[in-house]
Amino acid sequence: MPASYAYLGPEGTFTEVALRTLPEAATRELIPYVSVQSALDAVRAGEAEAAFVPIENSVEGGITTTLDELVAGTPLMIYREVLLSITFALLVRPGTKLSDIKTVTAHPAAQPQVRNWLRTHLPDALWESAASNADGARLVQEGRYDAAFAGEFAAARYGLEPLETGIHDAENAQTRFVLVGRPARPAAPTGADKTSVVLWQRDDHPGGLRDLLGEFATRGINLMLLQSRPTGAGIGNYCFCVDAEGHISDRRMAEALMGLKRICLQVRYLGSYPRADVQPGEVRPPFPGTSDEEFVGAADWVARCQDGRF
Repeated sequence: MPASYAYLGPEGTFTEVALRTLPEAATRELIPYVSVQSALDAVRAGEAEAAFVPIENSVEGGITTTLDELVAGTPLMIYREVLLSITFALLVRPGTKLSDIKTVTAHPAAQPQVRNWLRTHLPDALWESAASNADGARLVQEGRYDAAFAGEFAAARYGLEPLETGIHDAENAQTRFVLVGRPARPAAPTGADKTSVVLWQRDDHPGGLRDLLGEFATRGINLMLLQSRPTGAGIGNYCFCVDAEGHISDRRMAEALMGLKRICLQVRYLGSYPRADVQPGEVRPPFPGTSDEEFVGAADWVARCQDGRF
């Protein structure tokens, strides 16, 4: 496997900035790809060791392109996550004034984060989506658009000027990025971990989602993300992307996954990995008996009963 990481490019994306915060990035060749799909496909094809892509932001939730790529196709696995605070700059060619801007561009995930700013300052500007924020800057450099929302750090790379900086509709906005590789044994638990899975119901019935969530709730496992995605099998057919506190080696998480495997049509395990915020999960009341120690003790009791040692 080549010692390289693919990432959503071109150079100058927030994805690249977040990737460079990983210590191991200094020892890998970092290769930009034109889309999330192509970066993940590079891993599937063995052209890259891992891919680094955005998966969630604090304004709009899950990045559907990434979620859909992880739901479908050859299975991949999440190994790390990074949180990056996001503010945008409005990048323009030198000499451009705000009154000159008729067209703007950026990645689709950027639009909800600058929508109110646009309404106030550029109400008549036409929005066009780009493959990434840095790609939008490149298109401005080429004259395709008048302005792009991107990181201020991308201005010099594309010969542009930041006309406005510090643009964001929501204070403390963050984007979550994940390092994705081919399936292997997950890293050892740290005590502050997250497990990601995709769940498919066997059929559509009243309380179906409750049945899935109950496997977590009765074991005191907190969910951190729950997002439905269409399966492509017709209107009303969805699978569910879930992030839950804990590690697959935790007894309560393992039992929850076993319960889901019994009742679901399909379960896709996306990995157990350290939380970027380093916050340990907590067993929440009112569910006594949901600590790992209590699960282990109950399992030992059953084993003793089976051996006639009760």
